[in-house]
Amino acid sequence: MKILIVYYSMYGHVLRLAEAAAAGVQSVAGAEVIMRRVPDLPFNEDKVRGSKHAQEVLLQQQDIPLCTLDDLRSADGVLFGTPTRFGNMCAQMKALFDQMVELWGQGAMEGKPAGLFVSTATSHGGQETTGYTMMAPLLHLGMIIVGVPYSTPGMLHTEGRGGTPYAATTVAGGRNELTPTPEDLEIAKALGARLAKIAAKLRS
Repeated sequence: MKILIVYYSMYGHVLRLAEAAAAGVQSVAGAEVIMRRVPDLPFNEDKVRGSKHAQEVLLQQQDIPLCTLDDLRSADGVLFGTPTRFGNMCAQMKALFDQMVELWGQGAMEGKPAGLFVSTATSHGGQETTGYTMMAPLLHLGMIIVGVPYSTPGMLHTEGRGGTPYAATTVAGGRNELTPTPEDLEIAKALGARLAKIAAKLRS
């Protein structure tokens, strides 16, 4: 059973969530993690080249292949990860979604579980709306949305950190100075495990 984790990460926050989600998937017997990233877009390349931190994060991901339509087609479940842009997914992730029209036409993603993980600069900068708005294309693709129930440890809190029912999330800070909290990573791990278990049930 293949669980695809596909994401975009410029400063490393989404990458950390992806790694935590992968650990959750791997905790489920019979689940294989396939890690993929989406490429940057021309408008952002100068910014990446000009940031020492972004360059370091890019180096950390150099061995992770870029996602292809075949990766999506062959997956039994998918976790999508993105930073937020004005309450929605980043352009890099949207570009991948726009390429999935072929899969949509074939019904290739129908019946597969899908989960989301998100990073925002602030606690009100898209923690909920990014996951929520990403659900629209997933529904068009016929995927089964897997959220984060409030029974998940760490979800019931009033702290300035992540954790929404729509997506596993973290707060990066306005200058990207924060790192995902242990609680945020545990929620991402729990989402990975939950999606893998649901994928296994759907296959059986």
